[in-house]
Amino acid sequence: MFKRYRRLRINPAVRDMVRENKLSVEDFIYPLFVVEGNGVRKEIGSMPGVFQLSLDELLKECEEVVNLGIKSILLFGIPGLKDSVGSDALSDEGIIARSLRAIKEKFPKLVVITDLCFCEYTDHGHCGILDHVHETVDNDATLEISAKQALVHARNGADMIAPSGMMDGIIKTLRETLDDNGFENLPIMAYSTKFASAYYGPFRDVAESAPSFGDRRSYQMDPANRLEAIGESLEDEAQGADILMVKPALAYLDIIRDLKDRTLLPVCAYNVSGEYALLKAGAKAGVIDYERVMMETMVGFKRAGADLIISYHAKEVAKILNK
Repeated sequence: MFKRYRRLRINPAVRDMVRENKLSVEDFIYPLFVVEGNGVRKEIGSMPGVFQLSLDELLKECEEVVNLGIKSILLFGIPGLKDSVGSDALSDEGIIARSLRAIKEKFPKLVVITDLCFCEYTDHGHCGILDHVHETVDNDATLEISAKQALVHARNGADMIAPSGMMDGIIKTLRETLDDNGFENLPIMAYSTKFASAYYGPFRDVAESAPSFGDRRSYQMDPANRLEAIGESLEDEAQGADILMVKPALAYLDIIRDLKDRTLLPVCAYNVSGEYALLKAGAKAGVIDYERVMMETMVGFKRAGADLIISYHAKEVAKILNK
């Protein structure tokens, strides 16, 4: 006697009934990039279908997102002027603050998660205040201005804050700052396991955030380190994070599973720009069935343990799921 596993595969309806992992539109968070100006809808060459958007165009994009049933966006700001400390990110009249107010006025139920970092706002492209002696970012000085940036986001309507700079102690700093200023109910999504990855290349095109010197390996994680990755995320949980993230996702499915097995917090997978660009390039070359590969990839994130998925594919996935 042997087990006939095919009994539950022959009938398509039965296959659907016993499927272990299922995608939902509510699983997805869609990244958006806002720039200064009017009527700006600039497609990024390395990321077909992804745009830099002026605020008027951003609101149109939010309307489409809402109509597709996507519940949340991850908002990145690209200011017109950059300086050494990212001053625009610290202003209630900066690009993110103004965009938050406009989005929440028109789409109050759309969950707006704000990326909290300085790489898009600084003229040097690094994620905070520079330590010129060691040619890296000054961790503790960056914590101070990150706290100020978090209050800008909170005051102007952010529903969740996601600090991406990978500074040690960032979650503790933000949690205490938000709590002390009356924002104790504002959640933090930690970029808790963020690797120094080559998969980020196209993102730096759209966010205009490539560092002007060096790289980010002194504060982002070594891709070879599994145990350190788990430790980073559990440390962020201990400091008060509400959601943990693994970034990138596709080459780090083992880390997603490792983390999911060790935490009761929701786990988010960031399906990053390079992963998106590879599938788009494969589709253009005609070497893959694009929609099937895309959906199989998303299911892979879920199977690995992701509760939420940040993805540039989100609108395409939603259209398939809504059929």
